[in-house]
Amino acid sequence: MAIEAPICQLKGVQKSFDHGNGKPLRVLEDITLDVRPNEVLALLGPSGCGKSTILRIAAGLIPPSSGDVLYHGQPLRGLNPGVAIVFQSFALFPWLTVEQNVEKVLRALGLDQAASREKARAAIRTVGLDGFREAYPRELSGGMKQRVGIARALAVDPEMLLMDEPFSQVDALTAQALRAEVLDIWDDRDRNPSSILMVSHDITEVAYMADRIVILSAHPGRIRTIVENTLPRPRDTRSPDFTWLLDKLHDIVTSAELPDVSVTVASTAVARDIVEPLPEARAADILGLVEYLDTQGGGCDLFQVSDDTHATFVGVLTKVKGAEMLDLVDTPQRLVRLTPTGQRFVRDDADDRKRIWKAQLLKLSLFRVVRDLIELHEGEVRREDVVNEIRQRLPREEAEAMFDVLVDWGRFGELFAYREGTDSLTVA
Repeated sequence: MAIEAPICQLKGVQKSFDHGNGKPLRVLEDITLDVRPNEVLALLGPSGCGKSTILRIAAGLIPPSSGDVLYHGQPLRGLNPGVAIVFQSFALFPWLTVEQNVEKVLRALGLDQAASREKARAAIRTVGLDGFREAYPRELSGGMKQRVGIARALAVDPEMLLMDEPFSQVDALTAQALRAEVLDIWDDRDRNPSSILMVSHDITEVAYMADRIVILSAHPGRIRTIVENTLPRPRDTRSPDFTWLLDKLHDIVTSAELPDVSVTVASTAVARDIVEPLPEARAADILGLVEYLDTQGGGCDLFQVSDDTHATFVGVLTKVKGAEMLDLVDTPQRLVRLTPTGQRFVRDDADDRKRIWKAQLLKLSLFRVVRDLIELHEGEVRREDVVNEIRQRLPREEAEAMFDVLVDWGRFGELFAYREGTDSLTVA
């Protein structure tokens, strides 16, 4: 049987953003990807790997810095005419009714009022909101708001439906219902969308929905591997085959984010120059993780942590990476367990915890660099100077976000104090 030509193709796509400091931040590197007819394609990876950027490049909302984007084999110029987007944050006009929100995009396409109303009402019926056409967003639950977002996207009859973490703002039961409904709509071959390209942090979600799962690594974002999901639909999340697929995806993601490999530094001179990027995990999140591990006898499977705490697997990895940097946990393969330092930390009182935390911070180069900056600036350094220092040492990282993490960790360990009035750091 002949293979159908792709709907959309990204070929050697790279993307950099200019932060105004003369050093562009590369967020995507050599992304080559096809979106095929009649498939659900999912992008899975850690925060900062460029999943949403890929989505926006495919939609034509932003151009690649280099590489090609093709729609039905032709170079894409401007907006992609065959796509519609469902956003994570609903993105509804609060002053318009459900029907008016859906009509708005149709009128923008040039349809008259009668045609817009007819198509809007058909889309609203499709998502089960026919009795709420005159309701305003403030009167709707989170799940109902996202249904409006889906109806608005479907109303334009897109060939490709792009979904940017569309179920992350609703509760678990509503999210599962919406996933099933979207798949039912997609499975109707008599109408569009032909294909879905979705971004997700949730491994169970992509295993349930996707035909192919693109796993990305970060800094900059690259395609690590693509997993074909051949499980028959409808998929039983309790079946042995589904569990096997989850384990496979967990192992791939875990090996990328928490490699169980020791790295030997060639010399102490090199070691002094290394500045470790900080994951976007708050001190409270790390504290919650180690306390949870203590209740589990000191260790637990990473997947079990995600399941028990109702957190995404990628979110759990971010917390684990933070705790690992502070030597509070160790991560042999898929297991995360408290280190001897972590065991002391979790059993100590609040003052001793802060002392341990502070001592661990000073083992990380970035905190020593900032401490030296404060001393160099006679006891107080401006936020701007610290952010610029982070940009110089870690040009591929989000310097502003890392500054916020640095302040959060430093405050918890009483290493730094942050003065909001002068937007500066001092020694605590």
